[in-house]
Amino acid sequence: MSAERILVVDDHPLTREALASLLQQHGFEVVGQAADGAEAIALAGELQPAIVLLDLTMPGMDGLAALPPIRQASPDSEVVVLTASGTEENLLEAIRAGAAGYLLKSEPPKRIAWFLRGVAGGEAALSGSIARRLLDRVREGGRLGGVPDDIAQKLSAREVEVLLLLDEHFGTDEIASRLYISEHTVRSHVKSLLRKLGVSSRRAALERLAAARR
Repeated sequence: MSAERILVVDDHPLTREALASLLQQHGFEVVGQAADGAEAIALAGELQPAIVLLDLTMPGMDGLAALPPIRQASPDSEVVVLTASGTEENLLEAIRAGAAGYLLKSEPPKRIAWFLRGVAGGEAALSGSIARRLLDRVREGGRLGGVPDDIAQKLSAREVEVLLLLDEHFGTDEIASRLYISEHTVRSHVKSLLRKLGVSSRRAALERLAAARR
Protein backbone atom coordinates (compact mmCIF):
# COMPACT_ATOMS: atom_id res chain seq x y z
CA MET A 1 0.00 0.00 0.00
CA SER A 2 1.44 3.34 -1.04
CA ALA A 3 2.34 5.59 1.88
CA GLU A 4 0.81 8.54 0.07
CA ARG A 5 -2.77 7.35 -0.56
CA ILE A 6 -5.26 9.52 1.34
CA LEU A 7 -9.02 9.52 1.93
CA VAL A 8 -10.41 13.01 2.69
CA VAL A 9 -13.50 13.21 4.91
CA ASP A 10 -15.37 16.50 5.37
CA ASP A 11 -19.02 17.43 4.97
CA HIS A 12 -18.26 20.70 3.12
CA PRO A 13 -17.65 20.08 -0.61
CA LEU A 14 -15.49 23.17 -1.06
CA THR A 15 -13.31 22.19 1.91
CA ARG A 16 -12.90 18.65 0.57
CA GLU A 17 -11.90 19.93 -2.86
CA ALA A 18 -9.46 22.43 -1.39
CA LEU A 19 -7.84 19.75 0.76
CA ALA A 20 -7.66 17.33 -2.16
CA SER A 21 -6.01 19.97 -4.33
CA LEU A 22 -3.53 20.88 -1.58
CA LEU A 23 -2.55 17.26 -1.01
CA GLN A 24 -2.14 16.53 -4.71
CA GLN A 25 0.12 19.56 -5.05
CA HIS A 26 2.33 18.06 -2.35
CA GLY A 27 2.61 14.67 -4.00
CA PHE A 28 -0.15 12.73 -2.23
CA GLU A 29 -2.69 10.57 -4.06
CA VAL A 30 -6.25 11.40 -2.99
CA VAL A 31 -8.02 8.08 -3.56
CA GLY A 32 -11.45 9.14 -2.32
CA GLN A 33 -13.62 11.75 -0.63
CA ALA A 34 -16.41 11.24 1.90
CA ALA A 35 -19.04 13.61 3.27
CA ASP A 36 -19.85 11.87 6.56
CA GLY A 37 -18.72 9.14 8.93
CA ALA A 38 -20.76 6.32 7.42
CA GLU A 39 -19.41 7.01 3.93
CA ALA A 40 -15.89 7.27 5.36
CA ILE A 41 -16.15 3.80 6.93
CA ALA A 42 -17.35 2.26 3.67
CA LEU A 43 -14.66 3.94 1.56
CA ALA A 44 -11.90 3.17 4.05
CA GLY A 45 -12.82 -0.51 3.88
CA GLU A 46 -12.96 -0.46 0.09
CA LEU A 47 -9.90 1.69 -0.64
CA GLN A 48 -7.57 0.82 2.26
CA PRO A 49 -5.83 4.24 2.21
CA ALA A 50 -2.60 4.90 4.06
CA ILE A 51 -4.14 7.96 5.75
CA VAL A 52 -7.70 9.03 6.49
CA LEU A 53 -7.92 12.81 6.96
CA LEU A 54 -11.04 13.10 9.12
CA ASP A 55 -13.18 16.07 10.09
CA LEU A 56 -14.93 15.78 13.46
CA THR A 57 -18.08 17.86 13.06
CA MET A 58 -20.33 16.34 10.42
CA PRO A 59 -24.06 15.59 10.17
CA GLY A 60 -25.22 12.05 10.83
CA MET A 61 -22.24 10.06 12.09
CA ASP A 62 -19.52 12.49 13.16
CA GLY A 63 -15.79 11.92 13.07
CA LEU A 64 -15.40 10.73 16.65
CA ALA A 65 -18.10 8.09 16.20
CA ALA A 66 -16.62 6.99 12.88
CA LEU A 67 -13.00 6.77 14.00
CA PRO A 68 -13.05 3.30 15.67
CA PRO A 69 -15.00 1.58 12.85
CA ILE A 70 -12.73 3.23 10.26
CA ARG A 71 -9.75 1.65 11.96
CA GLN A 72 -11.55 -1.69 12.06
CA ALA A 73 -12.44 -1.46 8.38
CA SER A 74 -8.89 -0.49 7.40
CA PRO A 75 -6.48 -1.53 10.18
CA ASP A 76 -3.36 -0.30 8.39
CA SER A 77 -4.75 3.20 7.83
CA GLU A 78 -3.57 6.07 10.01
CA VAL A 79 -6.43 8.40 10.96
CA VAL A 80 -5.55 12.08 11.30
CA VAL A 81 -8.17 14.47 12.65
CA LEU A 82 -8.31 17.86 10.90
CA THR A 83 -10.83 20.12 12.60
CA ALA A 84 -11.63 23.59 13.82
CA SER A 85 -12.40 22.13 17.25
CA GLY A 86 -9.47 22.21 19.64
CA THR A 87 -11.41 21.19 22.75
CA GLU A 88 -9.57 18.98 25.21
CA GLU A 89 -12.49 16.56 25.38
CA ASN A 90 -12.43 15.91 21.64
CA LEU A 91 -8.64 15.69 21.59
CA LEU A 92 -8.47 13.04 24.29
CA GLU A 93 -11.37 11.04 22.85
CA ALA A 94 -9.76 11.01 19.41
CA ILE A 95 -6.43 9.86 20.82
CA ARG A 96 -8.09 7.12 22.87
CA ALA A 97 -9.87 5.97 19.71
CA GLY A 98 -6.54 5.54 17.96
CA ALA A 99 -6.00 8.77 16.01
CA ALA A 100 -2.43 9.20 14.78
CA GLY A 101 -2.78 12.97 14.70
CA TYR A 102 -4.94 15.93 15.64
CA LEU A 103 -4.51 19.03 13.50
CA LEU A 104 -6.33 22.35 13.47
CA LYS A 105 -7.72 23.76 10.24
CA SER A 106 -6.00 27.03 11.09
CA GLU A 107 -2.63 25.39 10.31
CA PRO A 108 -0.91 26.75 7.17
CA PRO A 109 -1.49 24.39 4.20
CA LYS A 110 2.21 23.66 3.82
CA ARG A 111 2.40 22.64 7.46
CA ILE A 112 -0.59 20.30 7.14
CA ALA A 113 1.16 18.55 4.25
CA TRP A 114 4.36 18.38 6.31
CA PHE A 115 2.52 16.76 9.22
CA LEU A 116 0.87 14.21 6.94
CA ARG A 117 4.21 13.35 5.37
CA GLY A 118 5.45 12.59 8.88
CA VAL A 119 2.42 10.39 9.61
CA ALA A 120 3.10 8.46 6.39
CA GLY A 121 6.59 7.86 7.82
CA GLY A 122 5.26 6.52 11.11
CA GLU A 123 5.25 9.71 13.18
CA ALA A 124 2.43 11.31 15.16
CA ALA A 125 1.01 14.72 14.22
CA LEU A 126 -0.21 17.34 16.68
CA SER A 127 -0.71 21.05 16.12
CA GLY A 128 1.56 23.03 18.45
CA SER A 129 -1.20 24.37 20.69
CA ILE A 130 -2.76 20.90 20.86
CA ALA A 131 0.56 19.29 21.81
CA ARG A 132 1.01 21.83 24.59
CA ARG A 133 -2.49 21.15 25.93
CA LEU A 134 -1.97 17.39 25.84
CA LEU A 135 1.37 17.61 27.60
CA ASP A 136 -0.08 19.84 30.29
CA ARG A 137 -2.98 17.41 30.79
CA VAL A 138 -0.68 14.41 31.15
CA ARG A 139 1.54 16.39 33.49
CA GLU A 140 -1.42 17.09 35.74
CA GLY A 141 -2.06 13.37 35.96
CA GLY A 142 1.45 12.46 37.06
CA ARG A 143 4.38 11.37 34.95
CA LEU A 144 4.79 13.08 31.61
CA GLY A 145 5.86 10.60 28.96
CA GLY A 146 8.44 9.10 31.30
CA VAL A 147 9.49 12.41 32.87
CA PRO A 148 8.94 12.33 36.66
CA ASP A 149 7.07 15.18 38.30
CA ASP A 150 10.08 16.70 40.04
CA ILE A 151 11.65 17.37 36.64
CA ALA A 152 8.52 18.02 34.54
CA GLN A 153 7.26 20.70 36.91
CA LYS A 154 10.44 22.72 36.41
CA LEU A 155 10.20 22.78 32.62
CA SER A 156 7.90 24.18 29.98
CA ALA A 157 5.98 21.71 27.80
CA ARG A 158 8.33 22.41 24.87
CA GLU A 159 11.40 21.86 27.05
CA VAL A 160 9.97 18.51 28.12
CA GLU A 161 9.56 17.57 24.44
CA VAL A 162 13.18 18.52 23.77
CA LEU A 163 14.41 16.58 26.81
CA LEU A 164 12.53 13.46 25.71
CA LEU A 165 14.02 13.70 22.22
CA LEU A 166 17.49 14.15 23.70
CA ASP A 167 16.82 11.00 25.71
CA GLU A 168 16.12 9.21 22.43
CA HIS A 169 19.56 10.33 21.21
CA PHE A 170 18.33 12.79 18.60
CA GLY A 171 20.69 15.57 17.58
CA THR A 172 19.85 19.27 17.33
CA ASP A 173 18.99 19.08 13.64
CA GLU A 174 16.72 16.06 14.13
CA ILE A 175 14.91 17.69 17.05
CA ALA A 176 14.39 20.85 15.00
CA SER A 177 12.90 18.82 12.17
CA ARG A 178 10.57 16.82 14.42
CA LEU A 179 9.30 19.86 16.34
CA TYR A 180 9.19 22.11 13.26
CA ILE A 181 11.40 24.76 14.87
CA SER A 182 14.85 26.14 14.04
CA GLU A 183 18.09 24.65 15.35
CA HIS A 184 18.74 27.96 17.10
CA THR A 185 15.44 27.57 18.97
CA VAL A 186 16.34 24.00 19.93
CA ARG A 187 19.65 25.19 21.38
CA SER A 188 17.81 27.91 23.30
CA HIS A 189 15.44 25.34 24.80
CA VAL A 190 18.35 23.09 25.71
CA LYS A 191 20.18 25.97 27.39
CA SER A 192 17.03 26.86 29.34
CA LEU A 193 16.29 23.32 30.51
CA LEU A 194 19.91 22.82 31.58
CA ARG A 195 19.71 25.99 33.67
CA LYS A 196 16.40 24.95 35.24
CA LEU A 197 17.74 21.50 36.09
CA GLY A 198 20.95 22.94 37.51
CA VAL A 199 23.27 21.01 35.19
CA SER A 200 25.88 22.09 32.68
CA SER A 201 25.58 19.57 29.85
CA ARG A 202 23.09 17.46 27.93
CA ARG A 203 24.68 14.32 29.32
CA ALA A 204 24.22 15.59 32.86
CA ALA A 205 20.57 16.38 32.13
CA LEU A 206 19.98 12.84 30.90
CA GLU A 207 21.77 11.41 33.94
CA ARG A 208 19.48 13.55 36.12
CA LEU A 209 16.46 12.22 34.22
CA ALA A 210 17.60 8.61 34.57
CA ALA A 211 18.18 9.05 38.32
CA ALA A 212 14.74 10.58 38.80
CA ARG A 213 13.11 7.64 37.04
CA ARG A 214 14.57 5.10 39.50
